[in-house]
Amino acid sequence: MIIGIPREIKDNEARVGITPAGVKALTESGHKVLVESQAGAQSGFPDAEYQNAGGEIVGEACNVWANSETVVKVKEPIEKEYAFFREGLVLFTYLHLAPLPGLTGKLLESKVIGIAYETVRDRQGTLPLLTPMSEVAGRMSVQVGATYLEKERGGRGILLGGVPGVPPAHVTIIGGGVVGTNAAKIALGFGAKVTLVDVNLNRLRELDDIFGGRLYTLASNSYNVAHATREADLVIGGVLIPGATAPKLVTRAMVSQMKKGAVIVDVAIDQGGCVETARPTSHSNPSFVVDGVVHYCVTNMPGAVPHTSTLALTNSTFPYLLRMANQGVREALRQDQGLAEGLNTWLGTIAHRGVAESQNRPWTPAASLIG
Repeated sequence: MIIGIPREIKDNEARVGITPAGVKALTESGHKVLVESQAGAQSGFPDAEYQNAGGEIVGEACNVWANSETVVKVKEPIEKEYAFFREGLVLFTYLHLAPLPGLTGKLLESKVIGIAYETVRDRQGTLPLLTPMSEVAGRMSVQVGATYLEKERGGRGILLGGVPGVPPAHVTIIGGGVVGTNAAKIALGFGAKVTLVDVNLNRLRELDDIFGGRLYTLASNSYNVAHATREADLVIGGVLIPGATAPKLVTRAMVSQMKKGAVIVDVAIDQGGCVETARPTSHSNPSFVVDGVVHYCVTNMPGAVPHTSTLALTNSTFPYLLRMANQGVREALRQDQGLAEGLNTWLGTIAHRGVAESQNRPWTPAASLIG
């Protein structure tokens, strides 16, 4: 198989789809890897390392896309890359299609086989390729929130952990999954008062045990969400429905009742966000203010720590890629139902229910498409 690694061009996205170690494993298995020049430079992987691993450095992105059977990326393609789509091309990356009907339409029109990291499942039913970036984003959300609580960033001028004689900030986390759990871990480490809201009572019991009762937990309903956000200095949104648009659990009315200078970090923004007033932002223009509340809604938060993020991501994605290269994509999808869950588009057809329902489009189950 010929595998291509283009340089990411989304705003301030510095991660890369495969490390030199992955290239070496692929070439040793008899595959050819095309690497766009400087693709890994910002993650700490210079061209020389890819060359030493057996990769071929290519100067232009168009040549990587045109000459590869499978393209491996980190983030969803942006409009400049749509022209590179063609029938039968396999795209293995985060796609987050639910809130992106334009990208979905282009993938369908071009008959691209789109396999999305964020909907691949393992035998336990978890999301192994989303988990590492959710861990990074969850931990980063507290760091970012603490920074934006500073007065010069528009925040309330509150130190997250307080000091003796002065109470700490109150952090409210919406969602008890990977993002929420990691956010809670860091926020508690800072010394903040932390409340976590989730609809799953069993998960709340687990988190109560994990954090030894230091974490306040609330069952999710509109009354409790409104109360918890009203009391919060920092709200972190970490709600996920795999493949589908995130529900708007924090309404515009709730935001209007929050403290002036409070901060919202909506990690769910990749899937449309769980805060009604949230809209996607970038690292170069990361925040905006609504009703006196600072919103940070960067769609590629882990891109700010690309070395850590690339290593964490590729630890999880590479075994799947190697199997697809060795077995062929269709056969790998047939043999691994969890990988087949990652199939979002197949030669002009949507293959994931969550994506289809979010956009009111028809879909066909992956098993019917791959045989």
